[in-house]
Amino acid sequence: MSRIEETFKKAEKKEAVLVSYITAGDPSINQTEEYASALIEGGTDILELGIPFSDPIADGPVIQAASTRALQAGTRPHDVLACAKKITGRFDTPLVLLSYYNPIFKMGVSSFLEESHNSGVDGLVVPDLPFDEAQDHKAACATHQVDPILLATPTTSEDRLNRIIDSSQGFLYLVSVTGVTGERSGIAAETMPTVKKVCTLANGRIPVAVGFGISRPDQVFELRSQGADGVIVGSTLVKIVSESSRGSDGVCQRLVDAAREFKKATRSELSR
Repeated sequence: MSRIEETFKKAEKKEAVLVSYITAGDPSINQTEEYASALIEGGTDILELGIPFSDPIADGPVIQAASTRALQAGTRPHDVLACAKKITGRFDTPLVLLSYYNPIFKMGVSSFLEESHNSGVDGLVVPDLPFDEAQDHKAACATHQVDPILLATPTTSEDRLNRIIDSSQGFLYLVSVTGVTGERSGIAAETMPTVKKVCTLANGRIPVAVGFGISRPDQVFELRSQGADGVIVGSTLVKIVSESSRGSDGVCQRLVDAAREFKKATRSELSR
């Protein structure tokens, strides 16, 4: 059982798992380590680091801007992996990387995954890798003991969803809406039925973590009430980080506070 699976198993029936995302290297790779520490201090169960990329097609303006700042700061995949190694050397919190396929291909799939494993990385999300082309990727992940975390969307057919559930490891990343990442004022109308359907279909085969557009604790609470095993919070945290590039003080404490509030909302006893 991987550390990601252990994390979901430990939380089972008591609370949802909080996955917190930030873009590595924004505004610098050294500050990424500080911000990761703050999120873990606040109660983050799984940390997700994004490898900056010049064309992040699944991301909205907040994370796109973060990738641009990170690339301008000179952040490269090797820097992110070195940062991951420092974080996993300090904390037991599982660490997931999110990378578009181009940086992985450029480094070499086997080399990337070997370095990921040696850096303590537990899982990998590749948002632009189609499921039908992911079998070699899954096999390479198995060789290097990195969980291949696959994505499903509200438009994924039931047959395809079943195949994705069977192929994913660690957790299934359920995209809550059709569109890109970003803060939203409310949960889309299609989200709750989708979450309920996918969680019912997964039926314990794999945990389901819901991402895209989750920006408030009350949204976390609603998703948990529909059976989500985990929630993925990104743009709201990246927005807090972005203020550090403008000289804002107290960013670490704001991240601690934000993670703490999101984590509080994952606890099922709040529904009583």
